[in-house]
Amino acid sequence: MPTHSDITTGNFTLAPFPHNAAMPTILIADDHPLFREALRHAVARILPDAQLFEADSADALYALVDAQPDADLLLLDLNMPGVQGYGALVHLRALHPQLPVVMVSGREEPAVIRRALEHGAAGFIPKSTDAATIGIALARVLEGERWSPPGLPAAGSIPAEERDVARRLAELTPQQFRVLQMLATGQLNKQIAYALNVSEATIKAHMTAILRKLGANNRTQAVLIAGKLAVDPDSVVPPGEDPDQA
Repeated sequence: MPTHSDITTGNFTLAPFPHNAAMPTILIADDHPLFREALRHAVARILPDAQLFEADSADALYALVDAQPDADLLLLDLNMPGVQGYGALVHLRALHPQLPVVMVSGREEPAVIRRALEHGAAGFIPKSTDAATIGIALARVLEGERWSPPGLPAAGSIPAEERDVARRLAELTPQQFRVLQMLATGQLNKQIAYALNVSEATIKAHMTAILRKLGANNRTQAVLIAGKLAVDPDSVVPPGEDPDQA
C-alpha cells in the first residue's frame, strides 16, 4: 500500500527550492526499502518541507499516481516487479503527461539510460549515485530540465519498431495495461479475472482490445510485442496459450 511521510528535516548543501514556491509533492516507487530511504534523504537535502508518498509495488504505484494527480515528480524504479521495464514509463506518461518521471536503476549501461530518456523520462539516476548528486538531479528536474549522469556518451535513437510498440502500448486503458502485465507473468484468463474481481468474459473483452491495439494475433505474440520495451527484450519468456481463450 502507498505510505506517506512529511520530510521536515535535512541539511542543505544545495540551493533549496524557492521559498515562494509551493512545496512540491514527490512520489517514490521502489520495492527496496533501503533505496526508498536513500531517496527520502536526498529529497530532504533540497526540499525539507516536501510531501513524500511511497509505493512498494506496481499496483500501489498506479493507485498512488491516481490519488496524487497534482504530484510534481515521480521517482520510478526501472526494475520494480510488475513495472515491465519501460512499459510502465510509457503507460504513465500517456495517462499523466504533466508528471515528470525520473527512472532509478541499478543498471547503468548507456543504452539503458538512453532508452529511458527516449521513452519520455525526465531523468535517469543510477542507484550508485551519491546523495549530493541525487539532490542536484532532483533540483534540475523540478526546474523543468532533463538530467542524466555526467559523461553519458552519445547514442543513436531507439529502433522504429520499439518506438511503434511504445505508441501502441500508450493506447491501452489502465485496466488493459494491467491485464497485459498479468498475462506476461503467465496467468490464465480465469486467474486474472479472479485477481481483478471481474468475470472471465470481461477479461476476454480486454484481451480482444489488447490484441487489436498491439497488432497481435494471440496472447503469446502480445507478450512478445510488449516485451520489446523490456530492459532485456531477448530474455522475455512468452506464456502458453489459454485453452479457455475465445
